[in-house]
Amino acid sequence: MHLKTKLLIFSLFFLNLYNGFAQTATIKGIILDENNLPVEQVSIKSGTQGTISNANGFYSLTININEDVLVEFTHIAFKKISSTFNLKNGEIFEFNPVMSTSLEQIAAVVVTSNRRKDIEGIITIKPETIRKIPGANAGVENLLMTLPGVSNNNELSTQYAVRGGNYDENLVYVNDIEVYRPFLIRSGQQEGLSFVNSNLVQNVDFSAGGFQAKYGDKLSSVLDITYKTPYQFEVNADLSLLGGSLSVENISKDSKFTSIIGLRYRDNSLLVDAKETETNVKPTFADAQAFLTYKFTDKFHLSFLGNASINKYNFEPQSRQTNFGTLADPIALLVFYEGQEKDEYQTYFGAFKGTYFANDDLTLKLIASTYHTTEEEYFDILAQYRLGEVNSNIGDENLGEVEFSEGVGSQLNHGRNDLDALITNIEHKGDLRIDDNRIEWSIKYTHEDIRDRLVEWETIDSAGFSIRPPKTVTNEQPYTPFSGPLEPYQNIRATNSTQINRLQAYVQWSKRSTLGNSDVWYNAGGRIHSWSVSGDGISGGNQIVFSPRAQFTIKPNWEKDMLFRVATGLYYQPPFYRELRDASGTIQPDVKAQKSLHIVLGNDYSFKMWERPFKLTTELYYKGITDVNPYTLENVRIRYAANNNAEAYAYGLDMRLNGEFVPGTESWFSFGYLKNEENIDNRGYIARPTDQRLKFAALFQDYVPNVPNMKVYLNLVYNTGLPGGSPSYADPYDYQNRLPDYKRADLGLQFVVVDDKKQFDRGWRKPFKALSFGFEIYNMFDAQNSITNTWVRDVYSKRQYAIPNYLTPRVFNVKTSMRF
Repeated sequence: MHLKTKLLIFSLFFLNLYNGFAQTATIKGIILDENNLPVEQVSIKSGTQGTISNANGFYSLTININEDVLVEFTHIAFKKISSTFNLKNGEIFEFNPVMSTSLEQIAAVVVTSNRRKDIEGIITIKPETIRKIPGANAGVENLLMTLPGVSNNNELSTQYAVRGGNYDENLVYVNDIEVYRPFLIRSGQQEGLSFVNSNLVQNVDFSAGGFQAKYGDKLSSVLDITYKTPYQFEVNADLSLLGGSLSVENISKDSKFTSIIGLRYRDNSLLVDAKETETNVKPTFADAQAFLTYKFTDKFHLSFLGNASINKYNFEPQSRQTNFGTLADPIALLVFYEGQEKDEYQTYFGAFKGTYFANDDLTLKLIASTYHTTEEEYFDILAQYRLGEVNSNIGDENLGEVEFSEGVGSQLNHGRNDLDALITNIEHKGDLRIDDNRIEWSIKYTHEDIRDRLVEWETIDSAGFSIRPPKTVTNEQPYTPFSGPLEPYQNIRATNSTQINRLQAYVQWSKRSTLGNSDVWYNAGGRIHSWSVSGDGISGGNQIVFSPRAQFTIKPNWEKDMLFRVATGLYYQPPFYRELRDASGTIQPDVKAQKSLHIVLGNDYSFKMWERPFKLTTELYYKGITDVNPYTLENVRIRYAANNNAEAYAYGLDMRLNGEFVPGTESWFSFGYLKNEENIDNRGYIARPTDQRLKFAALFQDYVPNVPNMKVYLNLVYNTGLPGGSPSYADPYDYQNRLPDYKRADLGLQFVVVDDKKQFDRGWRKPFKALSFGFEIYNMFDAQNSITNTWVRDVYSKRQYAIPNYLTPRVFNVKTSMRF
């Protein structure tokens, strides 16, 4: 064979290989007629690409990226639809056109992904990314931790703090319905599953502040989730050493009824067993979710969202050894345990939503939901400890063992906590469009019925002497005998039956317009919230707050693609039950709503680098907070003072650069700076428990060049240390130490056997629409992160030692995902 012939063959081969990995995007959806029935045999064409809709009206078309692509929908019985799309590489865009029999042609529209959300200051996260990125608690919240301004120094928890707020200051919606989390959770390893099932998610929107009036009354953030509306039968399954999940999507033949059901099971033993405490532990969590929709007519749809979850946490610690101190002065804590902890949380949630499409411009909704949780937290754990110097002589057979005891003692913790909460909501929402104006409104009634029994006590014995409660008269043991009665170091007993009635309403207006040669967007609105607290032995007056909010966005007609935003508003957080309960367990019904002034200045700069799209998002923010309800944070347990005796502020800078660092994949790098302080009783400003001063994060997706089916996912987080780890009920002005910095890297490797671009007509792979096998490494560099401290006292020197409670070390996991 001649050399020229060989070169020609190789050239054709590599040309075909290049075309096989060409950069493309996908448009898919369901085509309906004016009666909301599916239209089959619709021809969809874009240049030389084309397809035809099936019997359910479903279609899928591959198009080129980063350019205006004209797509035409034609059918012999309907008028042609022409639409122009401009999508990113690998993006899957859902477009559901309605074909008309009228003679008027529908005007062409340009669809550019996520631009509407950009002007509202909302970050949109792709569900595909959520399902791929590794993490000890993989899911939506795991991905939020990579965004600037969002932090959590505990990989076992799905809770998160945003721009200085705490875990209770975040709104979460699923399909317009507010969802809740359990009350009694005190540590991340008890949490289990997040409410949000990633396999059911279609869209994720997140705002870190300055959000619109249509969202509720919280001080920090909004997470707005939309679940899928199925267009065909599909089964998704995931299995790993941490558990598994199964979801089933279906649609009826007449396309009127759609359903998606998800089952999940999780066992955290792999993570908890890796901690330094030797235990017999069985943390198991399971839930079932369903989202059902029936289209009675093209104007009226009825949907149901349901969830049932059971969390069981059985914990029986045995022993623990923690080495700390310095190389010159190594110290170790040895602890031997007796007793156990048994926790159980059962939550049930159901919501009906009726949607009436009066016409193309008016949509009306009626939503009714109920949330019921029963929670038990029972524990009796005796810890007997020995604190001393460690043998540091290299080569000695007793290397690492405690040679001289500086302190011995014991600690007994007892708890019998029960909570039963029933929360019922009914809400009407409306959406009206008048030309370029959009008006949205709502009125909502909420009844909260909470019954709570709190019994907790702790005794501490050091060298045979019982330690007296804090803030009491101390004694000089063992030198001077103490003849008073023995008291527990902590003792809390309370029984509460509390009811809270709330009435909320909002109205907001928005408009897209022009200002000179620039495109602008306006939004303004207000919320009103009235509530009253009552119950056994409780009498509180009615309180009312009004929350005005506004946003303005301008996109100048510049050569550079830039967008500027400003948002402001007065945000209130009327107290929930936990915020009304003080440190002794007593309900304080007259606690006022915390109030925060938000000012957010933002800029989006979209540009091309390496001929690929990128975007740099920058936001400056300030929050001035008054009527602050101070709290302490221990692991994930928040305890409020239940008064309004403080003021606070938070300001900072958030930056995120995202784009195709690797062709065909989206990655991003985040940076956040925050300063968050409070002034309690005019004693001066100190750092708040969530003062996360610096934050760096990266989410990176790649593939092995020589094996493109081998995908690589890297999740990196670095947070500076939080103030905390102080003894229980300590005065925060006496303890302003910071925990060590939080450093974590999670790596995921996924080998793709079958996907949308690689299908098989025969063999064992034929039944699969997608199939992959993966290997994950959590905490890849085995960083020692701590979330709290255990405080141990030496009775002779009166010195207290802060013993770090470490989180998970390096852990390996294997998983597989499949779709039928």
